[in-house]
Amino acid sequence: MRSVPKHLEVSIWRGDSAGGYFEDFQVPAQKNQTILDVVSWIQQNEDATLSYRYACRVGMCGSCAMMVNGVPRWTCRTHVNKAMKGNRLEVAPLRNMPVIKDLATDMDVFFDKWVKAEGVHHPSKTREDVIEPITGDNIERAKANAGIECINCAVCYAACDTVRGNPNYLGPAALQRAWTVYNDVKDAGKRAVLAAVSGRDGCHNCHTQGSCTLYCPNDLDPMGAIAGLKRATIAAAFKKEVG
Repeated sequence: MRSVPKHLEVSIWRGDSAGGYFEDFQVPAQKNQTILDVVSWIQQNEDATLSYRYACRVGMCGSCAMMVNGVPRWTCRTHVNKAMKGNRLEVAPLRNMPVIKDLATDMDVFFDKWVKAEGVHHPSKTREDVIEPITGDNIERAKANAGIECINCAVCYAACDTVRGNPNYLGPAALQRAWTVYNDVKDAGKRAVLAAVSGRDGCHNCHTQGSCTLYCPNDLDPMGAIAGLKRATIAAAFKKEVG
């Protein structure tokens, strides 16, 4: 059995979008230690000014996502021995979003793109209408269900090199949400969704590198959802339903 080192060498990003640096810490090593445990120990024992974000600690909220040795991860569910390189850890804020302070990012740009992608429900009935049941064997419902467990952690967004090269690109999470809404049989905005995602910063800007699907902690397939949107927008263009 591999012995557990007494201390971990940890570099933590300090600063904001204007600039910053990595600060080194020595953290006592423990069995079954997570990256969030490491960050919390530093804040509680070494520097109370360290800023970061977390809530549930059990992989339900996604708010603790950070870059760990260059890889976007949920820090509450990532054990040190899975991410450590040698005896070192480098923890930084998620890529592709402004940094508020240290490890905390401003996620407004991430959620604004959900709105731009029409990732909202468009009602097809009023309160007075009877809502018909949708059975589990409905094909569209199955497609919608495939992406419905997204918890908005932005790991896929941070992993996306297309966002890195084009900050206006809607990104995998917003496009996956658009695909979910498009396949919702109770949604009345299919044409609006396709119009929103077919522009220059939409689904056709995706380079299909697959980092979004590779790193999704919930094992979702944003790349597959984006491919579905590409097919749907092309078909709609032939029908002159979108520009």
